[in-house]
Amino acid sequence: MKSRDRIRRRLPRWAWLAAVPAAAVLIALAVTVTRHADADHTMSDRAAQVMPFDLAATTHTFAKSDTGGVEQVVADDAGDTRNIELIRSHLRAEATRFQQGDYSDPASIHGGDMPGLADLRSGAGRITVSYEQIAAGARITYLSADPALVAALHAWFDRQSTDHSMPGMG
Repeated sequence: MKSRDRIRRRLPRWAWLAAVPAAAVLIALAVTVTRHADADHTMSDRAAQVMPFDLAATTHTFAKSDTGGVEQVVADDAGDTRNIELIRSHLRAEATRFQQGDYSDPASIHGGDMPGLADLRSGAGRITVSYEQIAAGARITYLSADPALVAALHAWFDRQSTDHSMPGMG
């Protein structure tokens, strides 16, 4: 008891009152950082289940245009034939699904509440989705004359580009 009384005498009352909220803020910050790290790790795990190529050895980009945009995946090493074939196979299949309004793969990675996703599903008939093989990978081009669908594509691209900082996101 005596040592406790000495500590209390040395610290002013306001210091004790300030310590409690400061500790609460530090605990909340630690929990937030931990949750964010867990979410990124979980998202990386989900992405690896959907995309068969090595995310750490490829670059995945989303470029918006006035009429839609381009999703592109390339192997970081142009001689990496295994990943190049996996990229091409995956994007070819995804383009077919997207043309039919099936966006279940990206939804399984980023969540069913992705911005633009509901509009892309319902407006699939008004979006041209085309696959193209390119050096070291492939790309999917999305085109629409409907400004609302272009905006939905852009929102969908933004979510995929900024949702996480996984390896392979350019």
